[in-house]
Amino acid sequence: MNKLIYLNLLLLSYTLLLPNHVIAGVSDIATKAAKYAESTYSDEMLISLSQLMKFNTVAIEGIASTANPQHQLFKTELANQASHLGLDYKDYGYVVVIGLGDSEHRVGMITHGDIQPFAANKWAKSPLTLDITSEPGKLIGRGTEDDKGPITNALYAMKSIKDLKIKLNKRIELYVYMAEESDWEPLRQHIKQYSLPQINITLDSEYPVVTAEKGYGTISMTFPHNTHLVNNTHINEFKGGFFGSQIPEDAQVTIKNANKALLSELKKVSKSHAGMNYQYLWEKNNLTIIAQGKAAHSSKPEHGINAITHLADVLSVAKWPNNASGALVNFLNDHLGTNLYGEQFGDIAYSDNFMGPMSVQPTVLKQTKNGIELNINIRRPRGKSTKQLEQEINDTLVNWQQKNNVTLLNTNNEINEPFVQDKAPQIDTLLNVFSHYTGINNAQPISIGGGTNSRLFPNAVSFGPSMPNTEYTGHSEHEFITMEQFILNLKMYTAVLIELAK
Repeated sequence: MNKLIYLNLLLLSYTLLLPNHVIAGVSDIATKAAKYAESTYSDEMLISLSQLMKFNTVAIEGIASTANPQHQLFKTELANQASHLGLDYKDYGYVVVIGLGDSEHRVGMITHGDIQPFAANKWAKSPLTLDITSEPGKLIGRGTEDDKGPITNALYAMKSIKDLKIKLNKRIELYVYMAEESDWEPLRQHIKQYSLPQINITLDSEYPVVTAEKGYGTISMTFPHNTHLVNNTHINEFKGGFFGSQIPEDAQVTIKNANKALLSELKKVSKSHAGMNYQYLWEKNNLTIIAQGKAAHSSKPEHGINAITHLADVLSVAKWPNNASGALVNFLNDHLGTNLYGEQFGDIAYSDNFMGPMSVQPTVLKQTKNGIELNINIRRPRGKSTKQLEQEINDTLVNWQQKNNVTLLNTNNEINEPFVQDKAPQIDTLLNVFSHYTGINNAQPISIGGGTNSRLFPNAVSFGPSMPNTEYTGHSEHEFITMEQFILNLKMYTAVLIELAK
């Protein structure tokens, strides 16, 4: 037998024995482009990300993104980077589109340029600078994972494809929305006016592929002031939380007319709270307790330690007089506790086999002229109607008010629908690329607690940037992405774009 023929037959027989995920794997052209991207642009990407992070693109209440100076400076930098990379750029106000190619058939990548607030004193360096030295191997700062890091990855994936002059049958478009963290309405208006790519991937979540997202919701109520208190021990002030989609790291209470016996009881409860830190401060007969837990994205409450619920649990040694703070603490202990999934909140708790349980977490306390406003963040899976949830919530609130002789003010439920997109044609391609670059066999779609702009785009599913079974750090006070993951994202995005657009 001819030696060349023998070798070809041997290679063919070996190929037939390979696992399915390798047979369906990544094309040579995509693999070579991903290697080129890594070897050529790893360092330049760090410069790009550091420049994008300089701008504090947190939303300012009452100021549109289009009138926010920091948002405008960020977009100017984005335009300069696109020009430098040879990509086209279009600014629609709240939406920026950066493109490669001119086909009417398109593949979209969905990201956002706005960031969540931060407590700068909790960071080793300014969260608006790219910190690569405090913890070697990590890229630390606000937006590194959510979502300025993925923007940089997408830019250089497109640049690598352009450099190599790879022929594509579809145009690639990177969408950067400037109000994802605060207001989706401008994006909805944009979508009404402009056509969107036929296939989309959102770079704002997890791998391997996200095909379902829980519905975001807020239960809010105000506990009214009540000044008719005798001179006994009572809670004078209770505060905590930062923003609605963050598990609160900080909470604080002041107790009037406290005594040492009460302090001893409080400390006994606090010893059972793993991961919490408490400080006790005395001033005359007033006791202040400062609680510190661990911030996390509210869609992943299991990654955080809620300072509000744990501090309330410390105070569960007594039923407190019903001024605003006392009634608030009583309600927290009656219907939330330190659980994550609403088991104490009447009949609200439920779960879906794929999407998991609904989470129910207090995130923000607001001091108002009428009292204290409590905001409870919920993330609901499929399985119950909005009407049923509203009824169960309202029943719980009515029963608690009647039992405790408290009239809540401004009760309101905002409950959005869960999202499922399991028919997108690109799912298998995304899973193949993920398996090829991670070595994780039989990767399957997943569901998340968060909500992304995927639900507004045709055939959209999420693809990274966070690996499965790792802690998501976006919205926390220690946001980072590892350098290894940053490069892996670049390679996977480069390969995926070629596979979807060639």
